[in-house]
Amino acid sequence: MDIASAIGFVLGMGLVLVTIIMGSPLSAFFNVPGLAIVVGGTFATVFMAEGIKQVIGAGKVGAQAFFGSAPNVNETIAKIAELAVVVRKEGLLALENQEINDPFLAKGVRLAVDGIPPEEVEATLAGEMATMKDRHKRGSQLYKFAGANAPAMGMIGTLIGLVQMLQSLDDPAAIGPAMAVALLTTFYGAVMAFMMFGPMAEKLDRRSEEEAENMKVVIIGLESILKGENGRIVKEKLEGRLPPSLRTEEEN
Repeated sequence: MDIASAIGFVLGMGLVLVTIIMGSPLSAFFNVPGLAIVVGGTFATVFMAEGIKQVIGAGKVGAQAFFGSAPNVNETIAKIAELAVVVRKEGLLALENQEINDPFLAKGVRLAVDGIPPEEVEATLAGEMATMKDRHKRGSQLYKFAGANAPAMGMIGTLIGLVQMLQSLDDPAAIGPAMAVALLTTFYGAVMAFMMFGPMAEKLDRRSEEEAENMKVVIIGLESILKGENGRIVKEKLEGRLPPSLRTEEEN
């Protein structure tokens, strides 16, 4: 689990709930018509904008913001340096016996061992990286779209509530429920947009960038291995892409 995402979500929602409870009963902020307008309306616009498979799969995409983990680029660099040493000592075919946990690196090694030319290996991996980025971008945009529409649906709910309130001015008992719909729909839309969908989309963008950087390290590392470069040189070259705080103590 991503601890930062969990802390942020629990802290944010907790502060909102505590603030509500300190001033009024929690039930005062629960309004079924308002929730139906905002939640139902937001998902309706998402269904109109995206394909059914993408909407159904949005839950899996969103889960990456909380349960996904960034690839450990230091482990990737260490493994590539280890493979470079093996190739220098025993040749390229010796990589067949190496245990590789990173699927992307394993695929590149498999292509290299099968005798695929280095430029084709690089092109294949670059194409897969581009596909990954496009797929992740589409998932992130879905949440950004939902985040942009939630406040709009809240405004629609507000207008509905105001119209109902104006029509009920001669009936004081009906003014309260109409005013609740008018105000709470704006509240629901803001919470969904700025405390859920917006942060989730940003975290998904970060995940995509981190995975893409790990893939770039793999592509550059395999290119160096196929050139027969020294393992230490390969490691230093790859660690040069990292900020100082992420480099190994030896490199620092």
